[in-house]
Amino acid sequence: MSDTPFGFGLPPEEPEDGDEGKKDPQSGGGQGPANPFGFGGLPGAGGFGAPGADNPLAAMFGSLNPNDLGAAFQQLGQMLSYEGGPVNWDMAQQIARQTVAQGTSDGVKDSSVGPSDRTAVQEAVRLADLWLDDATSLPSGAASAVAWSRAEWVEATLPAWKELVDPVAERVGAAMGDVLPEEMQAMAGPLIGMMRSMGGAMFGSQIGQAVGVLAGEVVGSTDIGLPLGPAGRAALLPVNIEAFGKDLGVGKDEVRLYLALREAAHQRLFAHVPWLRSHLFGAVEGYARGIKVDTAKLEDVVGQFDPQNPEQLQDALQQGMFQPEDTPAQKAALARLETALALVEGWVDAVVHAAAKPRLSSADALRETLRRRRATGGPAEQTFATLIGLELRPRRLRDASRLWASLTDARGVDGRDALWAHPDMLPTASDLDDPDGFVHREQMDFSELDKMLGEAASGGGLGDGPNLKKDADADGPADGTDSGGDDTK
Repeated sequence: MSDTPFGFGLPPEEPEDGDEGKKDPQSGGGQGPANPFGFGGLPGAGGFGAPGADNPLAAMFGSLNPNDLGAAFQQLGQMLSYEGGPVNWDMAQQIARQTVAQGTSDGVKDSSVGPSDRTAVQEAVRLADLWLDDATSLPSGAASAVAWSRAEWVEATLPAWKELVDPVAERVGAAMGDVLPEEMQAMAGPLIGMMRSMGGAMFGSQIGQAVGVLAGEVVGSTDIGLPLGPAGRAALLPVNIEAFGKDLGVGKDEVRLYLALREAAHQRLFAHVPWLRSHLFGAVEGYARGIKVDTAKLEDVVGQFDPQNPEQLQDALQQGMFQPEDTPAQKAALARLETALALVEGWVDAVVHAAAKPRLSSADALRETLRRRRATGGPAEQTFATLIGLELRPRRLRDASRLWASLTDARGVDGRDALWAHPDMLPTASDLDDPDGFVHREQMDFSELDKMLGEAASGGGLGDGPNLKKDADADGPADGTDSGGDDTK
């Protein structure tokens, strides 16, 4: 993550010889003490950028040539006039696209997807769906398969990022006004409005850069275990798939097919477990509600706030202005979220391995590579951890994968996938500690339930229900409700 605020360049360093910079008005630095911000002189005598002229805006913009100056002022105006939600998503989109256009650190640039790559992705997803039919009872969830450029990934996933980030940004935005005493808030109204606009821009800038960097790392629409793209659309990024498989010693077609298996497996899960998406996003929001802002740090920032130095707010955000509350409720929210992510990724890992192992010679190597990749995360994921106080990665992926594999052995594919029928049927965090215990305990419970249902159907056991009801009524209803009415209740 770049430390450059709002995507602008940093001011050039002042040369050792202060007079040297005066010889070249286009050098962008060295104007001496009269111009401490290092803003280069611009053509035209008497301009505000001429040598010796004070220019406080240069601290924000850095060294800009005349062609960039208008765009910089336009961006500043948009930033200060923003009156939307807690995040300036227009700025986030713009900066994400700019970050993508710059390419990744290894020099790989984004490019439009050609017809051959689109066909290859469609064929890979089609074949992956055929293989998955033997590994899961969930039918195909991909109505279409698309190949995206990095820029297309940014555009397609921004709505999901908004849903993830807005709850946390809202808390920080509200805290910016709350740190001032109530009697001062009316007097400081314009300043608070400016700070909230700056806060929206601050979040927009950082989220935009993080999304742009992440676009250079992901290989599909479900890499972080959440459905970021449109429903029913399996997506792969050919340029990133090529970079991913560059040093693995595995054929490009095999890498693409393995990643298509993972994308198609995610699509099946999210398409046919209707409550899962809202469960995951709700867990993120529930975790966000328990975040508290470090008001002491924020008060320091507000007390020293200088409109000519907006980097202060951004630096405070980068250092983390908020932290989770150390309460039982917040710990439970975090455990639910981490367990949910682990169960999703563990199921995909187990199902994909079952489908790929008999067919791909490199299945084991690719599986281990992706496990390590998810466990460590990249710079963009680390940025999101700072921004929203949450690491979007499954900490217990291997435990969850072992549990799903054990369930497959004990109950078969249908019995394993039946657990997705309701969130209450899924394993908990403690069950990940003892996968075998969960498998056998739940299997025994299901057998008892089957026995009870069988007795009820044959007229025995629960068939004596009316007599039991009569006995219960003699002592009054157990639940405190009216005992009258239909005895079949």
